[in-house]
Amino acid sequence: MRSCVLVSYLAIFHAARAILFADGFREKSHFAVARYLENRYVDKGLLEEKWVKLLDHYREMRHQDRYSTSFFTTEEEVGNALDSAREFVERMSKLLE
Repeated sequence: MRSCVLVSYLAIFHAARAILFADGFREKSHFAVARYLENRYVDKGLLEEKWVKLLDHYREMRHQDRYSTSFFTTEEEVGNALDSAREFVERMSKLLE
């Protein structure tokens, strides 16, 4: 189950990175991707803030998954992560249009 959360985050992260790449930028950290979307798209009203919050949420979960020995996830969280990843990728695709 933990791998589902990680893979969901990676789908979210790479969809967000696609926006940076389309704009001619490369990220320097996972944190920087969210800040770029926030500054370039949310602040200008081109993207809803909830997507950056979602990216930050799963980035933090990924950090816990990778670096904490006590990280635990439920089936519900796994389902939410998969749904969130699908929705995030769809939204970033629309942003790229």
